[in-house]
Amino acid sequence: MDAQPLLTAESTKTLLQTMINNKTVRKKIISFIEQKSYQDAIEVNSDNRPRQVQEDRHDYSMALLHGFLRAFELGQISKHGIDRLMEIFLSKVVMNKESEEASCSLGLDLPFFLVISPTGKCNLKCTGCYATSDSSQKVSLDFNTFDRILTEKRELWGSHFTAISGGEPLLWRDGKFDFLDMIERHSNNMFMFYTNGTLITDEVAKRMAELGNVTPAISVEGFEEETDARRGKGTYTRIMNALESLKKYGVFFGISVTPTKYNWEVATSDRLVDFYFMQQGAVYGWLFQYMPIGRGQTLDLMVTPEQRVEMYKRMVRIVRERKVFLADFWNSGTAAGGCLSAGRKGGYYYIDWHGNVTPCVFIPYAADNIHRIYKSGGNINTPLKSSFFKKINTWQDEYGYRQPAEKLDNWLCPCVIRDHFGVFREAAIKSNAKPINEEAAIALNDSDYCTGMINYGEELKRLTDPIWIKEYLSTAVSRDEDQQAVLSAT
Repeated sequence: MDAQPLLTAESTKTLLQTMINNKTVRKKIISFIEQKSYQDAIEVNSDNRPRQVQEDRHDYSMALLHGFLRAFELGQISKHGIDRLMEIFLSKVVMNKESEEASCSLGLDLPFFLVISPTGKCNLKCTGCYATSDSSQKVSLDFNTFDRILTEKRELWGSHFTAISGGEPLLWRDGKFDFLDMIERHSNNMFMFYTNGTLITDEVAKRMAELGNVTPAISVEGFEEETDARRGKGTYTRIMNALESLKKYGVFFGISVTPTKYNWEVATSDRLVDFYFMQQGAVYGWLFQYMPIGRGQTLDLMVTPEQRVEMYKRMVRIVRERKVFLADFWNSGTAAGGCLSAGRKGGYYYIDWHGNVTPCVFIPYAADNIHRIYKSGGNINTPLKSSFFKKINTWQDEYGYRQPAEKLDNWLCPCVIRDHFGVFREAAIKSNAKPINEEAAIALNDSDYCTGMINYGEELKRLTDPIWIKEYLSTAVSRDEDQQAVLSAT
């Protein structure tokens, strides 16, 4: 029988409320939560993961908690924001049981969340944009489709978390409804949206503060030089103004950075951590390593395998020692449980402004289209049954997700398209996945591109296999042995 969590939703909520309201006991409560969270990670190991995988998940959880605490102590999260975090993020997202019930009811493994790009419009034209967004884009999801997706996600999956990308989400509008109107309409959902930050004014920040269920992830490339070089002169100054507005009204926020071979050192530097997290009060940070898709796609901008290994080492130190949540889908694969794409249990899939349904934001090949699905009587569960998704899910299961600890393959190379391009290409071709843009159509049949991507994954695996074997597989023990050790120690 699986061990029960030492921290329940209610006990955690009580501890956090006490910690917030009583400064004198704050350190003791944090220490207690960290201890119990660590025990939970090791003792309640129902998926039978290596010990270090569980410790990584614990480290990221605690880094996020410390991020919230730092922002709170800086006075940058309003009381209303704290209340909404408790009500939605903690109860309905972090410790949500609805998803398990929905999965059992439907007989399907269900994703944890969706990423939706409701519009392709953007007021900037950034170099290498994965979505090729700019002001000339005219296509957006209509209100009814956007609203239905969010409603079905909650009702069919029991999911209360949604990530919004783009384009620039704050430019989405249909008739009288704008983006924040949609956030208000789905007030029992927590939204994180990726934004260039240039449209966040005092008025917009105040509205977000009143809603309390939305957090912006502001796109930066490092500091002024790096950000303006990619996003346009003056962008960094506008971002700094946006941060001041968010802090003024107590809206918690994060940052989003696109590391390339040229800015990866800045993106994982202590200088960046000091400025954005310790001084500005960012709660979380996402690193989306440049993917050779979209506008001007080129393998030349990718972080090299050697640089990526160094990024991994830096990120581990930042998370463990500085307790800063700085994650990406690649170097944080152990904490995420491997590849999250194609609607895997606990993962997600992506819907763009054309309605294209793809396994991942960074996989520009569609399994279906949400407009066609709805027209034919389907719902958001329909893509989960697609040949394309199932082929990726089968690889995920065999690579490690459904494997015992000692047979789990290298989750430092978790990405099906970036790290295992040969596997991905075969799945896309055999399932007749549809390229969603011209660049994607070219890439799949470009021998230089395909060879370059395959070689990249092979070299990365060669470099990281020794780390994986030494730090993860060597600590893999059976769940029963692991639980017994923890119980004996406690």
